[in-house]
Amino acid sequence: MTTLFIADSVFQNHLVPEGHPERPARLAAIEKALAAPVFAPLTRENAPAGNMHLATLAHPAGYVGEIVAQAPAEGLHFLDADTSMSPGTLPAAFAALGAAERAVSAIIDGEVANAFIACRPPGHHAEREAAMGFCFFNNIAVAARLAQARGAKRIVIVDWDVHHGNGTQDIFWSDRDVLFISSHEMPNYPGTGAMDERGEHDNILNLPLRAGDGGRIFREAFETRAFPAIRKHGADMILISAGFDAHRRDPLAEIRLEAADFAWATEKLMGLAQSLCGNRILSMLEGGYDLEGLAESTAAHVEMLMGA
Repeated sequence: MTTLFIADSVFQNHLVPEGHPERPARLAAIEKALAAPVFAPLTRENAPAGNMHLATLAHPAGYVGEIVAQAPAEGLHFLDADTSMSPGTLPAAFAALGAAERAVSAIIDGEVANAFIACRPPGHHAEREAAMGFCFFNNIAVAARLAQARGAKRIVIVDWDVHHGNGTQDIFWSDRDVLFISSHEMPNYPGTGAMDERGEHDNILNLPLRAGDGGRIFREAFETRAFPAIRKHGADMILISAGFDAHRRDPLAEIRLEAADFAWATEKLMGLAQSLCGNRILSMLEGGYDLEGLAESTAAHVEMLMGA
């Protein structure tokens, strides 16, 4: 049993304005890091094309149609000051969903132990009917719905991106079968993620951190709150919104994590997955904007996944 790694040049065709942090070079840095000999055992695949139907698993068809209609034939079209579409955006966004579908099937069918998808654009800020924060469709939410359709009813989503996963929270606010856990810096974009945001069924768990917090505080929050909540909820699959912008080098936040902290969180979640759901873990890339911090954190995360 190996770890499935899905990457594709289509994700680099989503172009952004000059100087934008969510740039194609992010994926080049990850692929360079995962070209090291230690990663030779990875099962590597390109991303399937994906389609509009997959997006409607997490978003209303009308919203999906609006996003499709705004895709430009040339240049850039801005949905807000930070979120823009290029001609390559829709193929990249749909491919991320196709990759999620492929990874969910590979994990549930027992082809691989777990999977990591290096995709862009990211997804966790995309609400049911709103694109924002560099995101158009909520990749991890679609993955959760795909897993549920394959019989993995109880889902845990862990989002350790430094920005709150407001979109994922919005989509699963009233779903008792999905436990959403988010650690993030507050106050920071998008301004949500307070501890009293708990969901209709107490299925939302926010772990707000403060600027300057490091690995000790991060680990304590997971040990005392996140892991007990996961054990209580149970899981048929664990999904990870793997943003690496809580790394100390990242320019968009002030949390001081190291690659070792992401490796630790991965190892702990793998232990929970082993006891709860037969090792089923699917991880999808979110943020991470310093190329060195992103590369070393992703490498630490994937190397830990390979130990399953």
